[in-house]
Amino acid sequence: MRVLFALLAVVALTAAEVFFKEEFNDASWEKRWIQSKNKDDYGEFKLSHGKFYGDSDADKGIQTSQDAKFYSRAAKFPKKFSNEGKTLVIQFSVKHEQNIDCGGGYVKVMASDADLADFNGETPYNIMFGPDICGPGTKKVHVIFNYKGKNLLIKKDIRCKDDEYTHVYTLIVNPDNTYEVLIDNEKAESGSLEADWDFLPPKTIKDPDAKKPEDWDDREYIDDPEDSKPADFDKPEHIADPDAKKPEDWDDEMDGEWEPPMIDNPEYKGEWKPKQIKNPEYKGKWVHPEIDNPEYTPDDKLYAYKDFGAIGFDLWQVKSGTIFDNVIVTDSVEEAKAFAEETWGANKDAEKKMKEKKDEEDRKKAEEEEKKRKDEEDSKKKGDEDEEEADDEDKEEAHDEL
Repeated sequence: MRVLFALLAVVALTAAEVFFKEEFNDASWEKRWIQSKNKDDYGEFKLSHGKFYGDSDADKGIQTSQDAKFYSRAAKFPKKFSNEGKTLVIQFSVKHEQNIDCGGGYVKVMASDADLADFNGETPYNIMFGPDICGPGTKKVHVIFNYKGKNLLIKKDIRCKDDEYTHVYTLIVNPDNTYEVLIDNEKAESGSLEADWDFLPPKTIKDPDAKKPEDWDDREYIDDPEDSKPADFDKPEHIADPDAKKPEDWDDEMDGEWEPPMIDNPEYKGEWKPKQIKNPEYKGKWVHPEIDNPEYTPDDKLYAYKDFGAIGFDLWQVKSGTIFDNVIVTDSVEEAKAFAEETWGANKDAEKKMKEKKDEEDRKKAEEEEKKRKDEEDSKKKGDEDEEEADDEDKEEAHDEL
């Protein structure tokens, strides 16, 4: 039985189609990824494994290298394809080793006719997916679909990772109009395209001809008609201080007529309100009846695009240092998960250990520098004290001589 399952898994992977795959193993990536010419001051991507990593070769990716810059590079697929009738998986890894404060980390997947030499923020795309961080308020995963010319944002909030380690982001779009977002091969969100985006108008709307009946009483509680305000209730909130006395030096002509200061009235009981009782005429909350929306037309192909043919990074970063790696676009969830485990999964523990080791080294170095600085300050302070003491002795000797 185990052999059968293993064979089925092999068959599934064999049948999978990989439309695009990029591991950024060497400098040849620059030939595949076209630098946009839309601006003349784009930031430069550099091939790097960063300051900490699991494998010095496998963990190389393209890293943003200049602060406060736009970045824009894109690559064509070997051939265009449509995801109609099949699963679509978009996956890549992101490492914000600079402890990013504001910047994008997403990809845009476009049609095959996209002009990559002019790739910019206005370039049409089919799907935009990936993390976006800007201050403490924005730490989310974008999932944006273009539908009939409009870019539709997901209505759910998917929080992205904001640490300095490598993380894998996976978007799965299924032919039954459902989706799933994975982070590090674990589900972060899932649901229905129709429910979680505004692809279509609502199925039902409030009946425009329906109105709440005039005699409909939706007050659950009413004032008790038999309750009345007590006679001693109407006391002012503030009264003149009975213990206050007019100052002896008060001049009415100069200072005006003297009035005692006001104090809180100890007998004040607040604003009186009659007690509430159940309304005998209460009919419940009136619910506006709904009808089928005449503008609603179901679409069982919300997920489908006729043409996929390019992918690119078009983003802004305040503080550079983000590394992108291991991009894959496929029709197989299993293929994408296996690729993530072969790359990120195989090296994440070593990356963490190297990061922790470096952090410890940096901590010790900082402590040594702080100790050296303090020793120098103490030494200088002692030298100043010795010099001052010597001056005092000289003065005393001079005084004795006199």
